[in-house]
This record gives sequence, C-alpha cells and structure tokens, in this order.
Amino acid sequence: MPEQDFMPIQNFDYLNFYVGDAMQAAYYFTNAWGFTPIAYAGLETGLRDRSSFVLEQGNVRFVLTSSLNPEGEIADHVKLHGDGVKDVAFRVEDAERAYREATSRGARSIMEPIVRKDDYGKVKLAAIATYGETIHTFVERQDYRGAFLPGYRPISTNVPRRARPAGIAGIDHVVGNVELGKMNEWVAFYERVMGFSQIIHFDDKAISTEYSALMSKVMQNGSGRIKLPINEPAPGRKKSQIEEYLDFYRTPGVQHVALITADIIATVRNLEERGVPFLKTPAAYYEDVLDRVGHIDEDIKQLAELGILIDHDEDGYLLQIFSKPIVSRPTMFFEVIERKGARSFGEGNFKALFEAIEREQALRGNL
Repeated sequence: MPEQDFMPIQNFDYLNFYVGDAMQAAYYFTNAWGFTPIAYAGLETGLRDRSSFVLEQGNVRFVLTSSLNPEGEIADHVKLHGDGVKDVAFRVEDAERAYREATSRGARSIMEPIVRKDDYGKVKLAAIATYGETIHTFVERQDYRGAFLPGYRPISTNVPRRARPAGIAGIDHVVGNVELGKMNEWVAFYERVMGFSQIIHFDDKAISTEYSALMSKVMQNGSGRIKLPINEPAPGRKKSQIEEYLDFYRTPGVQHVALITADIIATVRNLEERGVPFLKTPAAYYEDVLDRVGHIDEDIKQLAELGILIDHDEDGYLLQIFSKPIVSRPTMFFEVIERKGARSFGEGNFKALFEAIEREQALRGNL
C-alpha cells in the first residue's frame, strides 16, 4: 500500500439508517428500490430496545433501525432529524488498527474495538464520530460466514421474496452537508484522521444559479474506492439546498447516496414504474447537450424522456439522475449514476440540477 494509506479501506460495508419504523422502511426499500431483506434483529433475537432489518442489492447493504421505546438514542435521533443515515460503515482488514490510527490522530471514539461471535464465526467492530451525529464503524468480517453480523438471524429463503432487483450494483459516493465555514475543517479531518486526499474542489462559481450557491470538496481514500464529497452553503440571493437541508435535519449529516448501475435507462424505468419520483430536466437541456459531451452510446430521446443528465471528462462520460427526497423532510435523496469511463461528478450538470432542486424548494416554500 502507498505509505500515506495508513488506513486501507476495502469498501463500504453498510449504511445504517435510523428510522421511525424499520418494518415499514424495509417495505419501502424492498418494493420501491428493489432491495432484498436478508437479516433481522429485534425482540425475537433478544433485543429489547430496537429492531433492525438488513437489506441488500448488488454490493449495497442498508440497515434500517428503529427504536422500540419512546426514549433513548435512536428515538431522540429520529425526533430531531427525521429518518436519516446514522452510520457510514467501512469494511477493513483490521478494525482495531483502523480505530487506533484514527483516534491517535484526533478522532473521537464512539465504540472501542469489540469482538462479536456466533456459530458462523466472528466480527470485530469499532467506531468513531464524524460530522454532526454521523459515525463511521470499522467492520472486520473476513472470519465471518453469516448473513450480516452476530446477533442477526437470516431471513428465511423459504419465504417468497417480493423484491425485484432494480439493477443497483454498488455505492459510488456518499455526500455530507456541513455548516457554512466548516467544509475545510472536515476536509482536514479526513486527511489527518483517515488518510484521505482531496481530488476535486468545486467553488461557488462552479455550483451556482441565479439564486443560490454551494461549495464542495471531494475526499477519496488511498485506493480510490471510497469517495466522500463534503458540501457547505455559500452566500446567495436565496436559500440554498444545503441551508434547507440543515434547517430540517438540524445538524450536518448525509445528504445523498449515489448508487451505481450498469444500465441507467433500465434502472430508472424500473424505479419509475415502482413509483420512485425523480427530478425532471427541461427539454431545452437536451437540444445541445451532445455538442458539449460528444458521442454517447445511449439514445438521447430515452434520456430526455427520463430526465437523465449527461456529462464528460477526459476519461469518458457519465449518466446521472437524482430522486426527490425519499423521506418526508426535504433532506435525504438518492442519485443513480452510470459511469462510462468518467471519474468526475457531473460538473457540467450542476446548473441544470440545481435549478431543478430550486423548483422543488419553491414548491415547498423554502427557496
């Protein structure tokens, strides 16, 4: 490994959402987004304070956790923030080493390394704090053969599964929103504590409309597998999407998760048929987009029909689309992205995207 990668991360392991009702959230992700329930923990497994459903699609694993009591950390989190991501967990080869490296460089400890065992083997876990109330758990699972973690029971494969995969293959990146003036602080945190490096910086001139602007820096781990953009608002004539998020989430947190697909047209059609609403792009966008990005393999008419955006860089092009908020508060949403060589983040689409978001903000009375 390169010398600077003192914390090699293999992949995203899971995202744990704290939600008001885990069972209903699991139904939503299964039927709307095509995930398959694979494991469960709750009263039937000996837990008295919470229930969790684990869902999977491709290399994406979501954990949906809700409180069984009106008090406690989970209930308090949902009361303050609404449904949202609590834990962005990383798979590592050595959880204790990752934890020691992070805490020795200034990370605040959430959970010291622990080992959990059952008949399927053992898992080592440790966790640190990051922006807002979000945490990162380090998961060492090479000695475990179970469905998820010790303490969870597999959901029987004998039960008919209604899930129909939508073509989601993995997580491309996870975006965090922080307060004005805090972006560089968290960029420095990921550099110092986790050995990440900054690969892209978008200033308020690149990400702006007539009314609002934001700034963003993209952090990447040593292998390039983990990408974590950090956004902060910038002064504008009206309220930016980041300010709207912070107003309703009440603290910094995960704004959106970008989900990889190998066929974005098929995936978006599939998701729309299930009722997933996406931001729409005016027809005028498609009149000259190919002049900007060059040749693409896809049918531009189908992309226009679905509202899929196109951008390019020196390595190729990408296709992307953004859902409307997936929860009642105007906070978290998903991006669906297909990369045809491009390694960038759709800078050429920022204006079209942000104008679409502002139209939604105006409908909510939050612009």
